[in-house]
Amino acid sequence: MHKLVLLIFVLVSQFASAQTSGNLEAGKAAFKKCASCHQLGPSARGGFGPKLNGIIGRRAGATGDYLYSQAMKNSGIVWSEKSLTAFLKDPSDLVPGTKMRFYGIGDEKEIVNLLTYLRSFPMVNAKPVQ
Repeated sequence: MHKLVLLIFVLVSQFASAQTSGNLEAGKAAFKKCASCHQLGPSARGGFGPKLNGIIGRRAGATGDYLYSQAMKNSGIVWSEKSLTAFLKDPSDLVPGTKMRFYGIGDEKEIVNLLTYLRSFPMVNAKPVQ
């Protein structure tokens, strides 16, 4: 009986892990919605929106090459998958007064894929919040 409970636990854990990991290529495709304002990669810089390298674990409003709204700078958010998911669903709901003009992404799987893609770009010239 103990082995059966352990097996069920392992299978449920693997299923839950598979549900939260996204598809990198689908995430790259989803990023096309973001690419008109945001950049990723070694030469990324702020433009119409901040660069997104190393976004997970970074404090909101923290890159030096983008002029953030006061709302974003004062939000106190440290970007996690949970906060990014909420922001991607409805930016102005999470950060009222944000300059980001985006209607949001309603598809949960698309958000998971996008977060998988964003995780593939490490932090460059910034430090994560400890």
